[in-house]
Amino acid sequence: MPIRWYFDFISPFSYLHWQKVKMLPEAVTPVPIVFGAVLAACGQKGPAEIPGKREFTYRHVLWQARQEGVALRFPPAHPFNPLAALRLCVAAGASARAVDALFDWIWKEGRAADSSEALAPVAAALGIDAAAAQGEEAKARLRANTEAAIAAGVYGVPTLAFGDQLFWGNDAHDFALAALRNPALLDDPEMQRVATLPVGVQRR
Repeated sequence: MPIRWYFDFISPFSYLHWQKVKMLPEAVTPVPIVFGAVLAACGQKGPAEIPGKREFTYRHVLWQARQEGVALRFPPAHPFNPLAALRLCVAAGASARAVDALFDWIWKEGRAADSSEALAPVAAALGIDAAAAQGEEAKARLRANTEAAIAAGVYGVPTLAFGDQLFWGNDAHDFALAALRNPALLDDPEMQRVATLPVGVQRR
């Protein structure tokens, strides 16, 4: 069963989740997407766009990283424009090496990633021309990735997807593994019932 992992470098939770995903014995295809476009398609704001929630989220992810033994240092500013990093990743074939290098640059070393100039050392280490990585081919492939993710129902990052199931968030990793190893888990009567639970009230 193909397994896809949708992510954006703007997300520190994606960085944390990647540390688990890359260790899975199953083959997983990393799919870089534009989180901002997903938010727009869903008509919602990101956590870093909401005062109060922004600060809580930053502290929460730092706490999670420390609990999981993962080094995490925030870049100079957040949120930042992740397009340069996403396009560089796409230009490098979205390989595990490229994903690792970019995540480490941004979230392990705490460096800026909002321009091709800022990412020039990473591009050089990957053997990619930094300026060429921002060309039309990389832009088109990133756009296609994002459109396909939205069409598949992705509403946040990170998301692990297999079959028609989506598992969103670093903290859903164990749930995703349980369902991957035992698909019957989702056939439980209460699991089925809540999937079609009626909406009791809608905010206008």
